[in-house]
Amino acid sequence: MKHLGTILGAAIAGMFVMSVWGAFAGAYGIGGGWFAGFAIISTMWFMNHFIGVHNNDGAWVDMALGIGVAGTARGAFEAGTFQVVVDSLPTMIIVSLGGITGGIVGGLLQNSALKKD
Repeated sequence: MKHLGTILGAAIAGMFVMSVWGAFAGAYGIGGGWFAGFAIISTMWFMNHFIGVHNNDGAWVDMALGIGVAGTARGAFEAGTFQVVVDSLPTMIIVSLGGITGGIVGGLLQNSALKKD
């Protein structure tokens, strides 16, 4: 059940982000985008992590992966072809490399700070 909750929690977060955030930003500009980001992400975080719908058992996978998958799938379904996903692969690779680099640097900084203590 915990895996089903994780899938559903991430899917709900992805659906809200992909359907509501753009509408708020389009209607109200930057302020609407900020409001949507605060309202959606805080509500989804509360539901997924505080209430406990989303269970990651210490893994690095979190709501962002579900939101990314929902956005990618939405683009493919709207276009009616998988080519959209193929075209986005270079961006996904660069973003993944950036995340890996950030994780490594963050780990090194954390180890450095722990050694000073």
